[in-house]
Formats: sequence, C-alpha cells, structure tokens
Amino acid sequence: MPSYYEFSCPVKILCGHAALPNLPYELEQLGASRPAIVTDEGVVAAGLLDKVTAVFEGSNCEVGAIYDKTPPDSSITTVNELAALYKDKGCDSLVAVGGGSALDTAKAVNIVISEGTGDLMQFQGVDRLTKPAKPLVAIPTTAGTGSEVTAVAVITDQERDVKLPFMDSRLFPHVAILDPAMTVTLPPKITAATGMDALTHAVEAFYCLGKNPVSDAYSVAAITLIREHLVRCVEDGSDPEDRLAMANAALLAGISFSNSLVGVVHSLAHACGGVAHVPHGVANSILLPVGMENNLDKVGAVIADLAPHLGAKVSAGASERERAEAAIQAVRDLGKRLSELCGLPTRLSDAGVKEDQLEAIAKTAINDGAVTYNPEEITYEDALRLIRQAF
Repeated sequence: MPSYYEFSCPVKILCGHAALPNLPYELEQLGASRPAIVTDEGVVAAGLLDKVTAVFEGSNCEVGAIYDKTPPDSSITTVNELAALYKDKGCDSLVAVGGGSALDTAKAVNIVISEGTGDLMQFQGVDRLTKPAKPLVAIPTTAGTGSEVTAVAVITDQERDVKLPFMDSRLFPHVAILDPAMTVTLPPKITAATGMDALTHAVEAFYCLGKNPVSDAYSVAAITLIREHLVRCVEDGSDPEDRLAMANAALLAGISFSNSLVGVVHSLAHACGGVAHVPHGVANSILLPVGMENNLDKVGAVIADLAPHLGAKVSAGASERERAEAAIQAVRDLGKRLSELCGLPTRLSDAGVKEDQLEAIAKTAINDGAVTYNPEEITYEDALRLIRQAF
C-alpha cells in the first residue's frame, strides 16, 4: 500500500453497440458544433470515417474539416499541418478517429491551438500547459493504446528519430466513445499487436513504482478481459461482443497506466519505434516478458500475484518465484499463440530491427521518461542487454 497516491480519470465514457450516434449531442454539450476530424487512410479505407460523418446528418453540428493523412508514427510536421487546417476551416473542436497515432495527434494539435503556439516542442514534458484545451472526443478504432482515457501524447521528432512525450491533465479527451462497430474490421495482426499493447499497459502498471490500489483494480480487470477475448478476436474478429470486451480492456489498461505509469518495456518500445520504426504494440509484445524478468528481483511477489489473472499454469504449493516465472511464461505463450495465428513477431529481428541499431535503441531508451518508474534501475548496459535478449 503506497503511503500516498493520486488517481484521476475525468473522461466521460460512452460504451456500447449504439454509442457512436451520440457524438453530435456530446459535442453540443461541450459547446462545439464544427469539429475537425483527425484520422488516417486505413480508417477511411475500412469505411469507418463514413460511419462517423453519417451521424452528423440532421444534427446541429457539421464537420468543419477532415485530416486523413495521419501516419503510423505521428510527427511534429503532421501536427502543424493539422493545426493550420483547423484554423483555416474555422473549427471549434476535435474528433479523433483511429488508433493511438490519430488520438495522440489530436491531443498535440490541441496543444498548438489552445496555447496559441507555433512551437510544440516548448510544451514537451510534464505539466507544461497553461490554458484550457478545446473540446476533444476520442473514438478508438483499435483496442490497444488506451489513449482515449490518458493524459499522454507521444509525437515523433523525425529529425532525431525520437518519440517525444507530452503529459498534462489538460490532454485528457473530454469524451471517449467505444463502439464495436469501429473495431470489427481491424485485421488479425493489428488486433494482436494492439491487444498486446493493452496487456503491457496493464502489467507494467501493476508492478511499476506508481502502482496503487485503484490502478491495480483496473489492471486486473483489463488483464482478465485480454486473457479471455484477445485470441478469440484474432481468430474471428467479427464477433461484436469480443470486440467490445477488448475495447473495454484497452480502456481499463489506459486508465490504469495513465495514473501509475509504466517502465522499461515502454522505454525500450518507444526507442524501437523511434530508431527502427517498429510498431508500438509489436515492440511491447516482444519486450514484455523480457522486462518482467528483469524486474523479478525487485517485484517478484507482485508479478507472482498476476499468475492467476494471466491464466498461468501453477502447481499446488508453488513458490513465489515459481508463480512469478509462470506468469511470465503465460505472456510468452500468448505471444507465441498470436504468432501462430497471424504472424505477430516474437523477436525484434523479425520485426525489422537491425543489429547495428541496438546500441542506438539502448541509448534512446535510458533517456525515455518511462524508465523512471521501473522498479529496477536501468543503465545503458542494462538496456543494451535487454534489447539483445529480445533481438
């Protein structure tokens, strides 16, 4: 039990099979009527943008602008382009439709617009914002990042190949809309990667230094849903109940880690994304068991507590260490099963990382803010050892 902790989730959550049509009403309640929609080409190709724009028919709201060029790793350039479009079209709010990149992009655009700045970089870090944000509604089309309920945005500095974190309570979306109609078209491999991203959020939040009783409850609920529904979603993504369960898992994990934060797995994954452009969920999936093992000496008892929630096979009378190792093996087994089903990589070398990039990844990782909350102190040598272990 921590001697002191804080917990917050001010996001209004609409979740269910008919959640999306409530979008115009929620914008009106926020005093907005002309949103800029932030999305990507994949969302458009899947017909999901049409579902969103259709709900505005007959309402008092209209779409002010649509930006559908958000890249997988959103950049400062993308943010500036979108901010210019927002101003040019006279928009008064933001609707983010997509995965973590679209949602994080909308948050970063909100910084530029609300703060009236042309320099996003001056707000990098923690609690740097000074003005209220514009209304933002988040509609995730993946079940992974949890960005719809976090106060964090990660934007890539392409010139330095570094992912930059922005964290401030003003970055929380005002409303999150979870509707399984927005995730049923997600391909199996992306379903697997984003699901493992959510699992990593929940597991790291459960044992990293900011853990607390409230975040623990959210983590356990998320882990249980992922254990029960992720493989089923990858095997057959058409079941709306499984999709809704995974959407809730990602949301629960997002709420948890937004309060308790994450550790070395995320610092390494961010670095893999910045240096080698490995998708974040793929990197987390590969690195999660490695990071758990690295923390066994400091928080083995806590990791052992996760064994039943992960569905680990543990014999009666197993020791604390054996239960912790079984929990880690359960994560490895899940990754292996997903690899068999859809080709999700289990090694960094299979995900496109080159051996000559490992040192750069390790150097980048130890300067990532996530490493601060890891139970075990991480040096450059530690980071390089872990990244080689996953290679």
